[in-house]
Amino acid sequence: MVRAYITSAMAGAFLLGMAIAALAVTGEYGNMCTMGLAMGKQIKTDCSINAQVQGKTYCFGSKEAMTQFMADPSGNLAKAQGYYAKLENPQ
Repeated sequence: MVRAYITSAMAGAFLLGMAIAALAVTGEYGNMCTMGLAMGKQIKTDCSINAQVQGKTYCFGSKEAMTQFMADPSGNLAKAQGYYAKLENPQ
């Protein structure tokens, strides 16, 4: 009887862990705010505010930043990519 309880408890803990992992969002640019990058700033986020653009997840530091980004996603994405590339390959 005790073994059944332990097995059930372990299975429940495993499923809970899997559910929590599924909720964690990982975005492009190491979870930095994409609008921040577009403005030349490095702002780390937890990616709780995010949007999908062209099948990729982009993180934002605030809802305002996401709204601003979505006003011109392709232009802002190009700026963010350019700035992020400079961070990865400083000259």
